[in-house]
Amino acid sequence: MTRPGGEAVTPPRTGWGRVLAVLRRREIAFLIVGGINTAVGLGAFALFEWHFGNAVPYLGNLVLAYAVGTAVAFTLHRRFVFRVRGNVLIDLTRFIGVQASALLLNAAILSALVELVRLQAVLAQALSLAIVVSASYFGHLMVSFRRPRG
Repeated sequence: MTRPGGEAVTPPRTGWGRVLAVLRRREIAFLIVGGINTAVGLGAFALFEWHFGNAVPYLGNLVLAYAVGTAVAFTLHRRFVFRVRGNVLIDLTRFIGVQASALLLNAAILSALVELVRLQAVLAQALSLAIVVSASYFGHLMVSFRRPRG
């Protein structure tokens, strides 16, 4: 649409247009992708605990779950949350660095909840993820997918 004089007018968003606009917001996309990735990572952790729990300590299963989750998370975050282009290898290297920091934070919280509070490992992991997911958003925003301004 245009106004008299040729000025473009954007029609108000209604229905699905409004929904899609909300879903395109970075914070909302991060929550959706984070929810998917949290389900994948927690599911992998629970599966590894169930399958390898007697042979592999819970922190070993955490590392295995992070390997699965990192592969899924990188692809989804790069494509749907931060929507960046450019050198995939640089982004992947930065992403792995942020994920390694998140893994260390996660391991510390998980250990405290299991060893000090005496929670079961899968429940402790679910609780620790609430903190780790929030911290990792800022790491990925400021490090993994940072682009120069301008």
